[in-house]
Amino acid sequence: MAEKLDTEALKTEVIAKLKTVYDPEIPVDIYELGLIYEIDVQESGDVKITMTLTSPNCPAAEEIPADIEKKVKSLEQVKELNINITFDPPWDKDMMSEEAQLELGFL
Repeated sequence: MAEKLDTEALKTEVIAKLKTVYDPEIPVDIYELGLIYEIDVQESGDVKITMTLTSPNCPAAEEIPADIEKKVKSLEQVKELNINITFDPPWDKDMMSEEAQLELGFL
């Protein structure tokens, strides 16, 4: 029988990968920016990421999801990756971690 996938451990690995993805215009990773709304990891190895961008006409709208796909799919246990981009709720700077706000001078 196949060993059960540790979805929490895989989610931690996915988050680590997301912390290496940056909006080219902002020196803070997308996870700390608060652009990631949800990470759903299934026992099958399928991962669904619900995220937003800093604005609907973000110049990196194609670059960021492509970078996420490349990095998250590099994890051996990830079978399928679905990235869902939403603007509901719209992003604002209050969604950033304290670390990100400090880095960008908001605190």
